Amino acid sequence: MTSSETWIGRRQFLGYSAVGLAAALATPASRMAFAASAASDTWPHLKEAIVINNLGFINDPNLAVGAGAARKAASSVAGRALEDALASGMTAVNATIGYTAGPMDPFEASVRDIAVWNLLIKSHPDKLLKVWSADDILTAKKQGKVGIIMGFQNAAMVGDDASKIDIFAGLGVKIIQLTYNPRNQIGDGSIEKENRGLTPFGHEVVERLNATKTLIDLSHSGEQTCLDAIKASKGPIAITHTGCRALSNLPRNKTDEELRLLADKGGMVGIYFMPFLKEDSFPEAMDVVRHIEHAVQVCGEDQVGIGTDGTATAVDDVEAYRAVINKEVEERRAAGISAPGEKPGVVPFLPDLQGPTQFQKLADLLHQNGHSSSRIEKILGQNFLRLMREVWG
Repeated sequence: MTSSETWIGRRQFLGYSAVGLAAALATPASRMAFAASAASDTWPHLKEAIVINNLGFINDPNLAVGAGAARKAASSVAGRALEDALASGMTAVNATIGYTAGPMDPFEASVRDIAVWNLLIKSHPDKLLKVWSADDILTAKKQGKVGIIMGFQNAAMVGDDASKIDIFAGLGVKIIQLTYNPRNQIGDGSIEKENRGLTPFGHEVVERLNATKTLIDLSHSGEQTCLDAIKASKGPIAITHTGCRALSNLPRNKTDEELRLLADKGGMVGIYFMPFLKEDSFPEAMDVVRHIEHAVQVCGEDQVGIGTDGTATAVDDVEAYRAVINKEVEERRAAGISAPGEKPGVVPFLPDLQGPTQFQKLADLLHQNGHSSSRIEKILGQNFLRLMREVWG
């Protein structure tokens, strides 16, 4: 390859015969036109775009191999993981912190984790910025940093006192998910067959989250809990990381009814890069596109974004990592927090949509499928930025 004008992508090359290719490149003008056609498969605006991963991690999953750790250790927020996050073009990430499940005290564990993350951000002032407002996300973009949005994936840490939400809001927690997969004092999670919906205390929690301008997240919630919370909230709500139940009938995905009600109240859905995107086989990058397109069809292009539920660092040895995840699945099943779709042999990411190129690849696929640059920019981050500005004030 000697010139950008004569670079030929593999897909374009296979579409030409030897004679046809020679004719196509016969003149400088035709070579330039051909090069433009070849390059057109790439969406060229990622460097300028706001990219908000509304559920993700900054960690190196390769450190888990042979170490008995799983996906998100705060101690791995350094080195390769941090560089990959910056290289990916990610402007901000809703980084899961605090208590999700386990035997520890939910309140103490969550406060401790906030302190750990504050120290991490302070230790990397040239790379990380704590997000308190939507303007901070724009500042992170301008300064070439990754904005850290502190978020919980369970509200169990409020106990039976909704006023504890004020404490977490004061400490900079901007997003709180009502339930994880099982039920808690607020409502039923996605794996609860009773599907009982939001409890009376759950209504108090929703009211307090609205009052503190904390974005409510309904990922992992049971269907009735989701519907109840959307109706109860005075403001728009997010489902930060999910798929579409119409395409993959698994409880971690959301029904069209949930998605429509969410959109009708100005809320946002983020599509994840997770194996739940297919019921009976392992999904690929194009399945993310399929779920995004379905969500756009149901909700409208202004209400859809991404929440990968993963990291920007690729797994180097998928087979070795599979053994780590198999053990984690066993532990999650024993703890009663595993969702249908989690099973041995299935890794919690898409092998063809991982690493620091994942957002560029997604944008390219959307571009190739005929989506406009305006829509791609909305999906990558502008939609969630608008929602955060509306909710956080």
